[in-house]
Amino acid sequence: MINKWSFYIGIFVVVGFISTAFKSVDTLNKKEFHVSEKEELGYQFPSLKSTDYLNQSTPFIGKHFVGFSEAIGIKESQGQYKLVNTLGYMGKYQFGTSALRTLGIHSNSEFLNNPLLQEKAFIALVKINKSKLQDIIENYRGKTIDGVKITESGILAAAHLGGAGSVRKYLESNGKKKCRDGYGTSIKSYLKQFAGYETQNIIADSTAKVK
Repeated sequence: MINKWSFYIGIFVVVGFISTAFKSVDTLNKKEFHVSEKEELGYQFPSLKSTDYLNQSTPFIGKHFVGFSEAIGIKESQGQYKLVNTLGYMGKYQFGTSALRTLGIHSNSEFLNNPLLQEKAFIALVKINKSKLQDIIENYRGKTIDGVKITESGILAAAHLGGAGSVRKYLESNGKKKCRDGYGTSIKSYLKQFAGYETQNIIADSTAKVK
């Protein structure tokens, strides 16, 4: 009989001990969890306003050139440096072999495995296209063609897609000569999607190379 009662008492003690382990903490008496009625809680959401990032360590890319390059990289390849598409275009910005050779890059393998080289190649190509299209930029910037307001960055993005010649034909025809890449993406869509970025500080250079 004693052993039976000892057994039940042991169970009671064990259950009581376990239950105390799950006892909730009384936060009502903890001052560090309290917010005064006069205090406000601040939340930082993604914003297009550069002023919202003045005290942040993360740079605001917005409409700056780095935002321009990243936006094109996402559009072209989802930002994948090692991507090769079905037409043979390579890297984050989808370069063809002939364009790479023009920029002084002679190894496709090295190009695909070197993100820094790809970033330099993109900047060099923008410089070349800006040189080829300086007159077009001056003549059409600010105008509306085929329902799209033309900007320098839009022109440079469209040139990356279809080449400077295609952009020239499209704009000089007032949008009547429709130009598309091998997948059907139009010059017009790039003129619209990449409008308004800051590319003014990119210096036009017809002989730009990657060093």
